[in-house]
Amino acid sequence: MSSWSRFKRSLKALFGGLIEKTEDPELILQQTIREMRDRVPELNNSVANVMATERLLGKHKERLSAQVVDLDSKIKASIKLGRDDLATAYIGQLQQAQLDLQRTTQQQAQAEMASKQALKARDNYMIQMQRRTAEAMQLINQAKQAKLQEQLAQTMESFQLGDDASTFNEMRDKIDRRAAQAEAKMQLGAASVDAQMQDIEREVMDMQLQDKLLEYKRGMGLLPGSTSSQPSQLPPASDPGNGRS
Repeated sequence: MSSWSRFKRSLKALFGGLIEKTEDPELILQQTIREMRDRVPELNNSVANVMATERLLGKHKERLSAQVVDLDSKIKASIKLGRDDLATAYIGQLQQAQLDLQRTTQQQAQAEMASKQALKARDNYMIQMQRRTAEAMQLINQAKQAKLQEQLAQTMESFQLGDDASTFNEMRDKIDRRAAQAEAKMQLGAASVDAQMQDIEREVMDMQLQDKLLEYKRGMGLLPGSTSSQPSQLPPASDPGNGRS
């Protein structure tokens, strides 16, 4: 392959790719629909002209038919009056009128066929246009969906899921550490309160025991101011948990 051929192929590939990228299927389909609809008035105008020609030929045929009948009557009347000269002239006119009528009848039949064909072509075009419009709208919707999917794919590609995951893990570790520290502080606080309560209960019990000991000594007269050397009847022992007696 020559250098020039390779150069042309490269240019074709380059500009072909650029054109393909710049062509928006949605815009092209919408333009195609508009062009199809824009042809409808012109098509209707052409059909109307064909139908008008048919009607004009039909009216001309009617006039020629009436003229043939009229000339035939005039010929018969001229013959009855003995005016062969007039009858001959009317016969010439009748022959021309009959020839015109024959031609007009053929033209009118052709125009009638052309009108039917034009109407059929117009109806077929309308059916095809509706079908193509529906197909184009479906393709446009597919193009829109494809465009949205492309945008979504690009958006998903822009997400850095790994970075987000590491952030979530880091925050989860911090929250777990704070929760563990708070739980430990609560346990330490509860243990301190329990120890203080046990100390108070032991102190209360010791005070109660000391009071009992003094009562025994007082009852035995071992304390100054005691009146009896025998132990007096002691009050019943109280529950250490109820405090001092």
